[in-house]
Amino acid sequence: MTEKPEPSPSREERPWGSFTILDEAHGYKVKRIEVLPRKRLSYQKHARRAEHWTVVCGTARLTLDGVESLVRPGETADVPVGAAHRVENPGDETLVFIEIQRGDYLGEDDIVRIQDDFGRASA
Repeated sequence: MTEKPEPSPSREERPWGSFTILDEAHGYKVKRIEVLPRKRLSYQKHARRAEHWTVVCGTARLTLDGVESLVRPGETADVPVGAAHRVENPGDETLVFIEIQRGDYLGEDDIVRIQDDFGRASA
């Protein structure tokens, strides 16, 4: 049996840009994430979810367990459960990527921030 999707997307603003939840049900969540030029998300990890990213616009600089790589439109990246990761927009246009989260818990509080440009690092 498939769960009924949320009636409309929910958007949240962040200091680095925004995200919109496109779909979610038990075990997965799909987000559209926008990262403003020259901004980056926290260097973080999750205890209970893995993520799969597809870049649709702009170029992402991905740091995964200390190793940096560029992910361009049409390319994907996988972030395993527990891996330290960060996405950064090194360009002059807004970076847009689709994130698919999978796991037994997908709450925003399953984030351990290792480093953060906005003073939100975990204690």
